[in-house]
Amino acid sequence: MNDYQHTVLCVDDEENILRSLKRLLRKDGYRLLTANSGAGGLTILKENDVHMVISDQRMPKMSGTEFLAKVKENHPDIIRIVLTGYTEVDSITASINKGHIYKFILKPWNDQNLKLEIKQGLEQYDLVQSNKKLHAKVLQQNEDLKQINENLEALVKNRTMDLEIQNQALELSHSILEDLPIPIVGISSDMMIVLTNSMAQALSFNNGSIEIGKSISEFFSSDVEEKIAGVLSTDTGDAFNGYMFSEATYDLDFVPLSGRFRGKGVVMALKPVVT
Repeated sequence: MNDYQHTVLCVDDEENILRSLKRLLRKDGYRLLTANSGAGGLTILKENDVHMVISDQRMPKMSGTEFLAKVKENHPDIIRIVLTGYTEVDSITASINKGHIYKFILKPWNDQNLKLEIKQGLEQYDLVQSNKKLHAKVLQQNEDLKQINENLEALVKNRTMDLEIQNQALELSHSILEDLPIPIVGISSDMMIVLTNSMAQALSFNNGSIEIGKSISEFFSSDVEEKIAGVLSTDTGDAFNGYMFSEATYDLDFVPLSGRFRGKGVVMALKPVVT
């Protein structure tokens, strides 16, 4: 069932034909419009949303095929039917081949056949309109998908650029850490050594050089471990001045990690004391 009323325009120069069509179609739920000439029909089409035009072929000044050719030019979606006599079939066939006419019906017509042709023609109109809407929807969805893909590509490009910048910053930070002129040691909250720079790795202890993955207690006294524990619990930096090992004296500075690593580790800087 359609949720709107179809409009059918009947065009004929004979009033009795128009009255016959009105009587035939009045119970079928159509909105019926009439005109007694092709020119009058074109005027009505400018002012109304029409779905089907039924036109007589033999009319003065403008024949049915000429009228329907103009209808096609200005309103290509309208279903176009011509009523014609046997003697005009050849000219009507040529008009059908040109696409001006959807179908022709011979006069005198059979009422039931004419009603069926009108019903099928309007169903064809609805199908074409539905396909157009579906096609337009698909085109819009394709355009939306294209835009999403373009946005995604831009997002991936930006993310890739961000990652490259972050990687460059990480490499630079690592290079700066390695080139610092003092030993740097990173200690996790469970007192494990997780980071060293080249200066720290060069230090010599009784148990050998500092190694990542070993406990801080293997290289430093319990006093240093207590300092680290205090910095972790208070989240406040501290220092241990005059710490001696391997015949050298260092001032130890402890700085807690911040941000999302807050409470998870401490950076220890060993500053040589010049005597």
